[in-house]
Amino acid sequence: MAKKIRVRVFDDLRQSLADAGAYEQGKPVNLRTREIPPPPKPLKPAEIRRIRLALNASQALFARFLNVSPNTVESWEQGVRRPEQAALKLLTIAKKHPEAVLSG
Repeated sequence: MAKKIRVRVFDDLRQSLADAGAYEQGKPVNLRTREIPPPPKPLKPAEIRRIRLALNASQALFARFLNVSPNTVESWEQGVRRPEQAALKLLTIAKKHPEAVLSG
């Protein structure tokens, strides 16, 4: 027969709310906190091309680095489409740390 585990959800919730309130008031509390960085800023087509040229890569090779199609890179550089979410984050990383894209 399985052993019953006693769960004190209400007590845990009440303590968590008390800790959160104390944290907001600036009181010392033993909490783990993490600042979430802002999303990357949109890149202009010319910036995307500069990133690619800094890597000395063709559109096809650059597309392979980012795991997108060559048509996608072409449309970004022509301003037809804009990179979103994960692709924008990868482009930002490639801009700041090109070796990270090349080593993958």
